Amino acid sequence: MIDDSKPIFVQIAERIEDDILEGRLPEESQVPSTNQFAAYYQINPATAAKGVNLLVDQGILYKKRGIGMFVASGSLEQVRKKRQEQFYEQYVVTMVREAGKLGITAQQLIEMIRRGEMSQ
Repeated sequence: MIDDSKPIFVQIAERIEDDILEGRLPEESQVPSTNQFAAYYQINPATAAKGVNLLVDQGILYKKRGIGMFVASGSLEQVRKKRQEQFYEQYVVTMVREAGKLGITAQQLIEMIRRGEMSQ
């Protein structure tokens, strides 16, 4: 489950975001503890805490003193917007640049996308 291409703490933060997006962690629900993440991934609890704290710093999670970490209200929309922007930067911009190099027009690109939708 660990991907060597990016830091483990980033993967933990992304897993929590995925769980929020997919409804496994609704807003105001408790997030697994850093010790649970550490045991699951067989990593140092400090590394797990770094991933959780990344989301705390972004306002996606918050701490209830003595209880644990929870998903903040509005996190679903916040994570969705963040991921949409990442999608745009990683995929759309790259695709449009490559299409330009290949002489593919905007209309041809739209047709390719529609063709891809139909094959699903």
